[in-house]
Amino acid sequence: MELKRIVVTGLGAVTPLGNDVESTWNSLVNGVSGAGPITLFDASLFKTKFACEVKNFDPSQYIDRKEARKLDRYAALALSSAVQAVEDAAFDMEKLDKDRVGVVYSAGIGGLKTFEEEVGYYFQHQENGPRFSPFFIPKIIVDIAAGHISMRYGFRGPNYATVSACASSTNAIIDAFNLLRLGKADVIVTGGAEAGVNITGIGGFNAMHALSTRNDSPQTASRPFSASRDGFVLGEGAACLVLEELNHALARGAKIYAEVIGGGMSADAYHLTASHPEGLGAKLVIQNALADAEISPEDVDYINVHGTSTPVGDISEVKAIKAVFGEHAKKINISSTKSMSGHLLGAAGAFEALVCVKTVENDIIPPTINHEEGDNDPEIDYSLNYTFNKAQKRTVNIALSNTFGFGGHNASLIVKKFVK
Repeated sequence: MELKRIVVTGLGAVTPLGNDVESTWNSLVNGVSGAGPITLFDASLFKTKFACEVKNFDPSQYIDRKEARKLDRYAALALSSAVQAVEDAAFDMEKLDKDRVGVVYSAGIGGLKTFEEEVGYYFQHQENGPRFSPFFIPKIIVDIAAGHISMRYGFRGPNYATVSACASSTNAIIDAFNLLRLGKADVIVTGGAEAGVNITGIGGFNAMHALSTRNDSPQTASRPFSASRDGFVLGEGAACLVLEELNHALARGAKIYAEVIGGGMSADAYHLTASHPEGLGAKLVIQNALADAEISPEDVDYINVHGTSTPVGDISEVKAIKAVFGEHAKKINISSTKSMSGHLLGAAGAFEALVCVKTVENDIIPPTINHEEGDNDPEIDYSLNYTFNKAQKRTVNIALSNTFGFGGHNASLIVKKFVK
């Protein structure tokens, strides 16, 4: 069976760096940090008092106010990103076969704030008996964002969510890609959203010692590949891609941003939260993605790394890259855009896939910010080009995005400059 070619025809984003794709991309190439003091709740008692929040988010720009009240923040972010992406794809809705349009859209956690509020209310008022909102369950479940997107447009194709912690939305895109190239649909709206900047999210990750506590300088706290890194910066947001079978896109004269050519998956089979110290799972997932795309390591120009700014994770990912790419690793531009966006958890993969698409489109590598001269970790090889502090222009024909999740879940996606 000959597999179909799949292209990207629509993009949408609501991130700590901007509430649409253009503003987000401009922030990325200019090295802007999205971090700052937490405003969504009083964080004064927490070890970490900052995060990468979405600023000035008004869901009513995309969602009816009455309907927005039925959504957790993560789902409102998701639906907003999807509306942007579908509008960007510029479908003729009267001609579109909606039975052949699917939605695979994910989160790693889902409605954490709603869960926090509802259960908190119960314990504060339990003498009156259990009182929960009838929207409680529909607001917290991870698949509900995909449901809302499909209902918004009447898309009746495959519809579900994938959950693999921080790899969730990369897995969603890979699933969408595979469904399309097998002919199960013509179009799939895919991506991920997360809204974990709340008491539960900050408190939980603080308890794991996973977050940076650089409260005196939030904007420089996420510093991947630097010796002084002390944990990741929690972010929130959503990103959406419209994937489309090539002939379907050409037939309607769609704008094509890039082509998706491969996806890989693997497991570390090692630890609940720590990556394998030698990067064995990361090495395998990259190899699997390259094999799926039917390209060689020497074909890759850019890697958007998982690069969370954690002491162990950054080292193991570099080891994996060196193991797969050998001497060619020194010719690849590498960057961690989490240095600017923070870690969007379940939305990270979709956001970083979008970054790869824009990189391929514009031939500009976003930087890894916050690296100071001499702040070098002896366990990290600095002969590799981490694109420190300033964006670099170069031709990017093929870009790889890595995402790794708690539980040892690894997923990698490869996109290519579109050539008809």
